Amino acid sequence: MILRKQFLQHVGQTSPSPMLIEVARAEGSFFYTPEGKRYFDLVAGVSVSNVGHGNSEVIAAVQKQAADYMHIMVYGEMVERPQVEYARRIAELLPGALDCVYFVSSGAEAVEVALKLAKRYTGRTELISMRRAYHGSTHGAMSMMGAPEGEEWKAAFRPLLPDTRAIEFNSFDDLRYITERTAGVLCEVVQGEAGIRLPNPEWLHALRERCSEVGALLIFDEIQTGMGRTGEMFASTKYGVTPDVVCLAKAFGGGMPLGGVAANSKILDSFTNNPCLGHITTFGGHPVCCAAGLAALNYLINNNIVEQVEAKGELFERLLADHPHVKEIRRSGLLMAVELGSSERLYAMMDMFKEAGIMSDWFLYCDTAFRISPPLTISEGEIEECCTIIRRALDRL
Repeated sequence: MILRKQFLQHVGQTSPSPMLIEVARAEGSFFYTPEGKRYFDLVAGVSVSNVGHGNSEVIAAVQKQAADYMHIMVYGEMVERPQVEYARRIAELLPGALDCVYFVSSGAEAVEVALKLAKRYTGRTELISMRRAYHGSTHGAMSMMGAPEGEEWKAAFRPLLPDTRAIEFNSFDDLRYITERTAGVLCEVVQGEAGIRLPNPEWLHALRERCSEVGALLIFDEIQTGMGRTGEMFASTKYGVTPDVVCLAKAFGGGMPLGGVAANSKILDSFTNNPCLGHITTFGGHPVCCAAGLAALNYLINNNIVEQVEAKGELFERLLADHPHVKEIRRSGLLMAVELGSSERLYAMMDMFKEAGIMSDWFLYCDTAFRISPPLTISEGEIEECCTIIRRALDRL
């Protein structure tokens, strides 16, 4: 209780009613309180802990790199092996001509870099995003929250970036708003905070064609969908569309704070001149974070984790979809929204989850569905046990 009081007094808060669950340790698909209560982690730090909590290979990489060296100089000045090796591996896995990575500290910073890059490379000013999009909480990223739902968060912080426009996700008709004035189009491949809204693959291809036609950069926000979450290493690969720029973060750091912007080197070279230092970041590409991210990537590949994701997502869906309180399940891999059709039911479920030992939450623009995005390492047995608990809670609604 003393620690919780100090948390409320001294740690900046994001809401008037935090969950106040104290974490003592975490392992695999679970975290534990000091009293030993176990929670299934169905949030995974919002798709961060893809390789599971306490992954021994990530921990070993962090320990080794921390012993060798940590921060030396602002990003971009020194040759640091973890950065170079991680950038090379990511470039090998990304599609098309995406051969270069600019490391930053977070997802929101990755979005900021991508927006600046689009303006700098094209010489244009208009930026287009999707309605019900979420890209972060900094001024630029917040400017790309698509109205109307995003207005609740944007209104108190205006004025934001000028010359922005929101179009409808999956709308072929709205593609006409992308013109020769447009510097870049920012799009989640799967809309996360809208409640896991899947793309129409034909629309994604049409979006790609329209951007190419008018010379606008297509920027994919893969901050949640990257690193295996949808059943492919990157969702752009899953849906067969190659963007000009990819924003990465969350699981990209293997549990450590790390973001990145991947593009062709000719595009990223825009930051090196007229003016130079087009974007600078002190802790971007921190060697310990890069070592953790690289270890997590190698773990995913060496253990065929990504290849198992779709089957695990299907198992969750099969075990839950027939419950009468489940109206719909929207899913791409292990990125899932279980729709209850009512915010009252959703909030009641959250209370029952907390009691029963399940960590889930809802979505910023969808408070009628709960999130399932566990570590990708979750086992079939754990999924079955978890779904048994979820169904018991659903029975009580």
